[in-house]
Amino acid sequence: MHKQHLRLALATATAAAITGGLLTFAALPASAADSTHVAQADFNGDGVGDVASSAPDASVSGHANAGAVVVLYGTKSTGISSSKRTTLSQNSSGVPGTAEAGDVFGYDTAYADFNGDGYDDLAVGTPDEKVGSDADGGTVAILWGSKSGLTGKGLTVADPAASSHDYWGRTLAAGDFDGDGKADLAVGSSSSTMYLYKGGFTTAGAYGSRTTFKPPIMSGGSDGPQHITAGDVNGDGKTDLVVDGYETETGTGWNTNYWLPGSSTGLSGSSAVKLRAGIVTGIGDINGDGYGDIVTGADWNGTIDGDDPVAIPDSSDGGRANITYGSASGPAGTTYINQNTGSVPGTSEKDDAFGWDLDLGDINGDGYQDLVVSTPLEDIGGVTDTGMVTVLYGSASGVNTASGAQSFAQSTAGVPGSDEKYDMFGVDVKLDDVNGDGKADLIVGSTENSGNGAVTYLPSSGTKITTTGSRALSASASGLSTAGYPQYGSVFAD
Repeated sequence: MHKQHLRLALATATAAAITGGLLTFAALPASAADSTHVAQADFNGDGVGDVASSAPDASVSGHANAGAVVVLYGTKSTGISSSKRTTLSQNSSGVPGTAEAGDVFGYDTAYADFNGDGYDDLAVGTPDEKVGSDADGGTVAILWGSKSGLTGKGLTVADPAASSHDYWGRTLAAGDFDGDGKADLAVGSSSSTMYLYKGGFTTAGAYGSRTTFKPPIMSGGSDGPQHITAGDVNGDGKTDLVVDGYETETGTGWNTNYWLPGSSTGLSGSSAVKLRAGIVTGIGDINGDGYGDIVTGADWNGTIDGDDPVAIPDSSDGGRANITYGSASGPAGTTYINQNTGSVPGTSEKDDAFGWDLDLGDINGDGYQDLVVSTPLEDIGGVTDTGMVTVLYGSASGVNTASGAQSFAQSTAGVPGSDEKYDMFGVDVKLDDVNGDGKADLIVGSTENSGNGAVTYLPSSGTKITTTGSRALSASASGLSTAGYPQYGSVFAD
């Protein structure tokens, strides 16, 4: 996945598969791609949603872990398939840079129409790219959309302070943070100082302006923001940002989240509001009140220390999702759900990792955002870490945990594949309309085939997620080398 925690966990999953499960996940709080801030991406402008899925550890021309990105184009009625796609790496014509071992092109991605031509574009982070003498300097590229889809044509967003940090482009988020109607790009690195590139991007490399902001998180080494998520929480028409990093208040180095409201001048750390802890965040209007709600996954459990929303690592209860409802003044009341809540499928068990990843989208078209939560370390029928995903529906009173919930695993009738050790079904999840019916479909990533990875498509019937018309897209069928462990499906673009 596009976050350092998740890459470590995936490497562990792959090693465990090879060694017969001798390694454990207990100390690995994992993560996955954050929720979308706007409607689904549309790189070819045909009005149907597209999905960009990274394979950050894919081999390219024999270079291990160079990384690649696969764009799966939505098609009316039939959704996504591996036959209608674009596969890009740094060796693709026009893409900035050259594929090299360990670059991890696609470690994080973010989409928006950055140049205002009516086609969504894709910002791609390559945080382990060698830059000069810096082995982990990192780069960011913007690849342009077009009538024929995402092109290899792109530009480099240069690091303005390369000597002061590493891993440029490790975190990316797009939105209109200043409310001027143009797409902006937030970029993070190993530093707590983040950069906001204002709208007005051109194919020649121009942008409106560049500012900095500094959330109250740790900096240096492998620190800095671990995840960033864009969405409008206070309903003012300006995109806000949730930043996850290592907190500085207690000195424990454990994670916490901060909400930074958008403003006419962009983003500022001085306005940060502390949130409940968790590793992955999504933002969407679950109760239909016009304010974005913040859902944060704490897959290790997320035990809360008194009134201070700092997490204490504990994998004994299977994980949770914290839900902080939005309001005109920003984050408001918080509740949480786990597999012991109401009629949520399953039972909270040690190391299940409920809340590893999540996303929001309107599956049934009722105006309430629905929630998918993954549990990729779920054991089913004695099969270790085969994984499952849970779908919960929004309502006027928030997430409905009393009725209507669904769960899917590869042993569910109609879902492609079967439960296998270390498949981690749900290593990433996404809710987007990719068949043009106006209802969000479910896209699930897994570490299928010992780290090759796969993407599974489960469409909406109009009222719920169904297995009718489902299909699995393998790494090889999507144009990726299966040398090594490409981890296809571990990052879906936000």
